[in-house]
Amino acid sequence: MTDGIMGKAATMEIAINSNGDTAGLPEDDGLEQDLQQVMVSGPNLNETSIVSGGYGGTAEAIIATGTIKGTRVKALAPRSVLISPSRSAASRIASQGNTSPGCSNLHQSQSGPMTGSEESSRGIAGEKFDIVKKWGINTYKCTKQLISERFGRGSRTVDLELEAQIELLRDTKRKYENVLRLARALTNHFYNLVQTQRALGESFSDLSQKSPELQEEFGHNADTQKLLCKNGETLLGAINFFVSSINTLVNKTMEDTLLTVKLFENARLEYDAYRTDLEELNLGPRDSLTLSKIDLAQQLFLVHKEKYERLRSDVTIKLKFLEENKVKVMHKQLLLFHNAISAYFAGNQQQLEQTLKQFNVKMKVSSSEKPSWLEEQ
Repeated sequence: MTDGIMGKAATMEIAINSNGDTAGLPEDDGLEQDLQQVMVSGPNLNETSIVSGGYGGTAEAIIATGTIKGTRVKALAPRSVLISPSRSAASRIASQGNTSPGCSNLHQSQSGPMTGSEESSRGIAGEKFDIVKKWGINTYKCTKQLISERFGRGSRTVDLELEAQIELLRDTKRKYENVLRLARALTNHFYNLVQTQRALGESFSDLSQKSPELQEEFGHNADTQKLLCKNGETLLGAINFFVSSINTLVNKTMEDTLLTVKLFENARLEYDAYRTDLEELNLGPRDSLTLSKIDLAQQLFLVHKEKYERLRSDVTIKLKFLEENKVKVMHKQLLLFHNAISAYFAGNQQQLEQTLKQFNVKMKVSSSEKPSWLEEQ
């Protein structure tokens, strides 16, 4: 068996000194060459030939390298080594190969059908992919349509009457925002004025007590400033009510209508994009593939047309109600503002208070006007 595996072997002698060192012999170079040849001509691990000794089997090739302590031993250096494959190694490789990802998936698919959770997860992933795909196609078509309109190459659907009303609403909103900004500025300035009058009235009252010779004069001025401060707080209540109503009209009612307008404009862009796509397909050749595309484009066009018409109706209705609500609110608020300002600067305290009662404006009781705990008892 050994003769069949090793083949032809060259015999050489290596002299070793008593201390274990090898003598410098000319055969050293030949030994190194023979050992390198053994390493080169050894088995390739990528092939099925495996050295049986590496897997716990018996070694089938023994190489004696020299003489130990004076004993001369013959060394065998094979020129070509032929090693038969090991059955145990082959079985281990086969078992390891079956654990690869592809084989594991194959075993899993052959083991039985997928569970309900796996099917649901795959279904959810498929739905998300379809949503992203539809979004990408829709975005591409709308972007293409928008660029075509900007450069004057594509046509767009125009409703002159509705677009004029929308532009009027945007211009009205800008002007009302300016009124709201000025009214808030007036409120801040007038609040500072009232606080200054209150502080001035307290100073006059203090001086009237400490200056006997000017007690009457300081007293009259203190009363006047306190009265102006009280009327100023009443006017501030009317102005705050005016500002609150304008803010609701501008930032809620008008903004809600403009949000619907924005949805309508997006629907108009989608409608024109799919309309253009359908027109381009109708101008092309009529084969079986093109006819199926035309049918699909026709269905999508009808869907977006219905959405466009529905939002156009919503915008028309909201613009109508907004105009009616705006007239009603502004009629009340402008009358309140005018009467309150006129009564304040005319010094008519009764008319100022009557104006607030007329428009159901509730005054906030300031901390200075709250009764003390002794008065509450």
